[in-house]
Amino acid sequence: MADVPPLMQVIAVQQPGKNSTLLIEQQPVPTPAAGQLLIQVKAAGVNRADLMQRQGHYPAPPGESDILGLEVAGVVVQVATQTDEKWMGVEVFGIVAGGGYAQYALLQANHAIKKPATWSWEQAGAAAETFLTAYQLLFTLGNLQSGNKVLLHAGASGVGTSAIQLAKLAGANVAVTVGQPEKAAACLHLGADIAINYRQRRFSDELAECWPAGADIILDPVAGAYIKDNIKVLAVDGVIIVYALMGGRMIEHFDMAPLFKKRGQLLCSTLRNRSNEYKATLTASFTKAFASHMQDGRLSPLLSEGYSWENAQDAHNVMINNINIGKLVLTL
Repeated sequence: MADVPPLMQVIAVQQPGKNSTLLIEQQPVPTPAAGQLLIQVKAAGVNRADLMQRQGHYPAPPGESDILGLEVAGVVVQVATQTDEKWMGVEVFGIVAGGGYAQYALLQANHAIKKPATWSWEQAGAAAETFLTAYQLLFTLGNLQSGNKVLLHAGASGVGTSAIQLAKLAGANVAVTVGQPEKAAACLHLGADIAINYRQRRFSDELAECWPAGADIILDPVAGAYIKDNIKVLAVDGVIIVYALMGGRMIEHFDMAPLFKKRGQLLCSTLRNRSNEYKATLTASFTKAFASHMQDGRLSPLLSEGYSWENAQDAHNVMINNINIGKLVLTL
């Protein structure tokens, strides 16, 4: 076992709510139970869920760490049982239900993915949450098939840039919506076939011209008023998967008839509050399908900016202002 101190530094939320602040404080280092790995964290991804948790809208599931952070990358420094000793000293990344913004974090052993040798710590810290989310949405829920047409809203986000790559590797056609020319260029560079600037033209009008038969799968973190336009461009037997509510939780005067006529599905999904067993199966499926692509460089996270973890507030401000292209990462 590596020498592990009794205390660690963490980024804590003070006064959760609209005016919350972040500061560094000391807390006890967690002790791994059977099936868990203690990770010395090298990098942690920043996700919009972190902002929601700061505001008091997205608390950690019962029994999980209330420290921010849903994904970590680092070195395994402690295990609980002989069964997991094979992980000692291994460089890994993976999703956690909380606890990423800390010097040490617990990771379920069956949620751990070995870090590709060619990846930096920043890349590893940016990969787990968005790639697993995108994989779940596209393949587990969307049943993506080669030749499908996929519409991704917030195409330049972490999930969006991950989903572009996964969908293209699977042989799909991809359209994205973005709000800046630079974001459109980044998505096209990653392989997107169509990039629509929603500030210049209504996305449903432009996509209807490009894809008259509609999109088979639509991934939507916006919701709100977008739902009606999504239905307009949905293919027959298509599916709309909502995974966040950035545009609001209410849909005024929502008429289900157009969705019904297309035999369309409207699904809602989260990942954080899924069971450990579900996450283990998801991790194994993703790794089986795309481990070789990560190893040979065909699949890697698009990084926005990296921040020293003491400057987590700066990273959050970038995300609040929606100016990042790809993932924001904290390095320790």
